[in-house]
Amino acid sequence: MPDAPRQVAVPVQLLHPDAVPPSYAQHGDAGADLTSVAELTLAPGERALVPTGIALALPHGWVGLVHPRSGLAARHGISVVNAPGTVDSGYRGEIMVNLINLDPDESFTVRVGDRIAQLVLQEMGEGEFLPVDSLPSSPRGETGHGSTGGFGPESTTGRR
Repeated sequence: MPDAPRQVAVPVQLLHPDAVPPSYAQHGDAGADLTSVAELTLAPGERALVPTGIALALPHGWVGLVHPRSGLAARHGISVVNAPGTVDSGYRGEIMVNLINLDPDESFTVRVGDRIAQLVLQEMGEGEFLPVDSLPSSPRGETGHGSTGGFGPESTTGRR
């Protein structure tokens, strides 16, 4: 049987009467649902900060990543502008979700209580960035964006 995911206690402050703590739809889900405490309509191409009515106290060494909900993206073209949004452990303000309507024709209305995003908790490390004169070599080297191919007829990797 696989090990259970590591659990971490996260204090949640409810800042609004309609606020609910993040919750997982299914046991084992990576993302906990974030819900809206406001009603607003996003026209095609429009974006807005949508309040969740909650504040968190993530422990040091943890980060909250705000991801889009796949159902909203697939059915309505709703995404998170800065996906994933980052909630640092020291942040104590209200979690706001920067939604955008990518549908070219249809407006979308967010209602109070709608699940608008997912919060993924992740342990993280802090880098110690050390200036050097040169870097150790690697198989990839200095090749840039798209250099591994796989997206067009010129691909030689056999992957698409």
